Amino acid sequence: MSRYSWLSERLLPWYREHRRELPWRRTTNPYPIWLSEVILQQTRVDQGLAYWQRFMEHYPSVTDLAAAKEDEVLKLWQGLGYYSRARNLLTAARQVVERHGGHFPADHNALLQLKGVGDYTAAAIASIAFGIPEPVVDGNVYRVLARLLLISTPIDSTAGKREFRERAAELLDAQAPGDHNQALMELGATVCTPRKPLCHQCPLADKCLARAHDAIDRLPVKVGKTKVRIRHFNYLHIEGPQGLVMERRGPGDIWEGLHQLPLVESTKALGSKGLLNSLRTFLPGAVPTARSERVVHVLSHQRIQAVFWRVSIALEPEFSSDRQWVPKDRIHSVAVPRLVERWLNGELPEKRV
Repeated sequence: MSRYSWLSERLLPWYREHRRELPWRRTTNPYPIWLSEVILQQTRVDQGLAYWQRFMEHYPSVTDLAAAKEDEVLKLWQGLGYYSRARNLLTAARQVVERHGGHFPADHNALLQLKGVGDYTAAAIASIAFGIPEPVVDGNVYRVLARLLLISTPIDSTAGKREFRERAAELLDAQAPGDHNQALMELGATVCTPRKPLCHQCPLADKCLARAHDAIDRLPVKVGKTKVRIRHFNYLHIEGPQGLVMERRGPGDIWEGLHQLPLVESTKALGSKGLLNSLRTFLPGAVPTARSERVVHVLSHQRIQAVFWRVSIALEPEFSSDRQWVPKDRIHSVAVPRLVERWLNGELPEKRV
């Protein structure tokens, strides 16, 4: 018997009584489970649930998703951020159809070969859908294990990732790996929270070494700090009889593949004179007539300071291959970043310049 058998004896009954009722927990079908894991990678459950439901309605099976167009998937994903997840979702669906006949492989290593599927997602699918004893280690599990076992090794270090995975494997209930993994994640999400954990509700409280050593607030340890990049975006609202000028964002940057208004990125915030100077080379003869207040849009590693400018033009602009007129009745059918969506929906106040 494992020296950690007490954990499953406490954790699994707690999970089965207190778990949140989520639709992907009512099935062992790997498709909805995989879809939920991808959506929830950088998204709260309360926000991600509605997206999961919409995807399941539009694409009930992995075969349906594999047949979708990228623009359709990006539009359905709009507002979730981290759009590479949506593109990877589509690629992985096509891989499942083309390589595995439309069936997710019941093999951890084979799952890892799918686009966008890392060790965490592969382990989640393997254990929950197929009962394969693979330990899941996500942010919630890092926190639970660091506190329960008093592990001070930084979770963002190579040594830390290795240690936490080894400990998670030691703790894993091989007879119920899916429920065990979900129970640890659920405990971290609802009880062992980053701030103000509900220790009095925790089924493991009397075994928690961090609680015994008054170290809960200090764990888990993370040493790396990501430098935040500040960027200045000037969007150009150019309207004409044909509609609105829009362009598609290229590869290698945020919001790849999404549409936006023509963008002038500057090294600092621009006033109307500064923008006019930029437009002389970008769009000769154009004059800014109105502008929004400066809007701050925060991403994980970037801070976008954006201004939307209404611009009048004397001559029709020359278009590159990624820029076109979009009729007004189609504006809301194309996928755009949430920042641009707010402007198009009239949510940002503006003033004349």
